[in-house]
Amino acid sequence: MTGPAASTTRADHADATLAAELAAATARLAAAGVASPRGDAEQLAAHVLGVSRGRLALVTRVEPAAAGELRVLVERRASRIPLQHLTGLAGFRHLDIAVGPGVFIPRPETEWVAEWAIAALRSPDAVVAGRPICVDLCAGSGAIALSVADEVPNAEVHAVELEPAALGWLRRNVERTGLPVRVHQADIGIPRSPTDAGRPVAPVGTVLTDLAGRVDVVISNPPYLPDHERPRVEPEVGRHDPPAALWGGPDGLDGPRAVVAAAGGLLRPGGLLVMEHADGHGQTVPALLAGEGWWAGSWSEIVDHPDLAGRDRFVTARWNPPGPRPPRGAGEDV
Repeated sequence: MTGPAASTTRADHADATLAAELAAATARLAAAGVASPRGDAEQLAAHVLGVSRGRLALVTRVEPAAAGELRVLVERRASRIPLQHLTGLAGFRHLDIAVGPGVFIPRPETEWVAEWAIAALRSPDAVVAGRPICVDLCAGSGAIALSVADEVPNAEVHAVELEPAALGWLRRNVERTGLPVRVHQADIGIPRSPTDAGRPVAPVGTVLTDLAGRVDVVISNPPYLPDHERPRVEPEVGRHDPPAALWGGPDGLDGPRAVVAAAGGLLRPGGLLVMEHADGHGQTVPALLAGEGWWAGSWSEIVDHPDLAGRDRFVTARWNPPGPRPPRGAGEDV
């Protein structure tokens, strides 16, 4: 017997070498257009074998059942299912975050965004009184909020999410990590699609009434991709990340606008906003904070920051309103 059937039969009766499996997996993923074929192959192998990626060098042979499982996962990855959906986890700072269909997969560049919020909450002058308070808007899987709770253990951390599927992953991650994050379902006012517009969810200003004017740091990774980029995103993103976590309207600023408005109702004077944005928003988001909407003139120290690749990635700003303003609830026109 020759051909694929023969090789499958042999694999069923003899151990395979890990080196050969990784080489075949890398070639298959490269042919499918996966951006990091060797890295993904190694992570899938580590997942199947139950070892860390760093310990793969100590493994020489793979039992037939494990080799078969690895090949199945490689084929699924070649179909551009996200790696994290196959392993069930996404690494974020010091944590492993459970992810899957229905929730945005946290990206490495967002770790640098979280770092700024964590540093601010650790600062001696960050807190007016008592323990520092942080609110994560558009929390998704909870990666940011959980990292803050993990690395600033004296902080009071709140995570706000609207979408039911993402909310389920958020609650699961809070439970599995045991970190003290308070979860809220609330609407921060991002325009929704017609199919979702009729779903009643309380505005964040109502849900977090007791936090109004008391929060030290608001952090957010809102939906910010402009609609015209839909045809250009990678299959892992366009097919598998939830649309509500990606698309920010014609200019990509629907999400950032809603976050800025909500943050203005939550932050204490001098409180800090840390917000991720698209790499094409390095000028438009600071301009939004400086001069657009009812909050015009209320933000100071507006600074845009690049990520480690040098791309414009997030903005920081201080809430310093010049005087009393009428209260605004999420969901109102901003």
